[in-house]
Amino acid sequence: MAEKRGITRRRFLGKSAVGIGAASAMGMLSSCKRKVADVEQAAMPKRVLGETGLEVSVLSFGGGSQFLKNPDGEWEPMLERAVELGINYFDTSSGYQWGASMTGEERFGEILPGVRDKIILSSKFEAREVDACLKEIETSLKRLKTDHLDILMVHSIEADEDIAAFEKGMYKEMVRLKEEGVARFIGFSSMNSSAKSKELIEKLPVDAAILAMNPTKYGDFADVALPAARDKNVGVVAMKVMRDLVGKEATAGELLGYVLSQAGVATAVVGHHGIEKLEENARLAKEIASGKKVATDCKKLEQQLAHLAGPHALCWARPDYFDGMMC
Repeated sequence: MAEKRGITRRRFLGKSAVGIGAASAMGMLSSCKRKVADVEQAAMPKRVLGETGLEVSVLSFGGGSQFLKNPDGEWEPMLERAVELGINYFDTSSGYQWGASMTGEERFGEILPGVRDKIILSSKFEAREVDACLKEIETSLKRLKTDHLDILMVHSIEADEDIAAFEKGMYKEMVRLKEEGVARFIGFSSMNSSAKSKELIEKLPVDAAILAMNPTKYGDFADVALPAARDKNVGVVAMKVMRDLVGKEATAGELLGYVLSQAGVATAVVGHHGIEKLEENARLAKEIASGKKVATDCKKLEQQLAHLAGPHALCWARPDYFDGMMC
């Protein structure tokens, strides 16, 4: 039945032109072209991502809309530089493109195969119907030029998500893909429903979650979903840490300091626009995690930014915001 369903690691490697041999070859080509394979990673502080045991850099690299704003010729050295800076967690999704010449996955696939053994690669699928999801995941593997994902996630759990239906459908397939080795770990992302995220964490065994979190407390993820994740030892990645906030009434250091001080948060994923911002954020993350930077006053920052909690200030909180295919 599993073979009839579609993707397994054996089937993928057998029929795909970018199976493990091709992926290795592409990695060698990429490493020669980009010269990143033998880079010694800088001393970026790392934290353990829940029960996965994966040691992730406290600053992660997001392959979404902000990264895709970087034009061709500029995003390539950004990815190389991220590896040099010690960033080892790279996250994207099958639906990320936003008018760029390549998808986020394809961009990753041009650079990261050469350092595949040094990084943690995460991607997300958009659809909810099983056959469509399996096809989507197979396409993702081809784009990324890899035979497996370190973390496979369902993208954007929404308030109207039917967890029971998800459990009987795609979740069951995610577990199978984990058993097959197509994914080492499984999880989900959410920026719109902390309550539904909490429900999923409590009802279904998942390894990791990407949750929206910043001092505006929009969505209440830190108060609702994060405690549930801590209780289950689910690894948590904070997203939407800076979007529409940095440079207005808070600095990048304050915003990073806020999420990295939340118990249970392993890393902050940021979509960097420009190599200068990437380098600055990496510097700040290192200082914060190593204790060299003065700790952020979280309560004060929450009070300072509370009036920005909503679609009037946060573009990603608006009903018409497109972040992949919403269910």
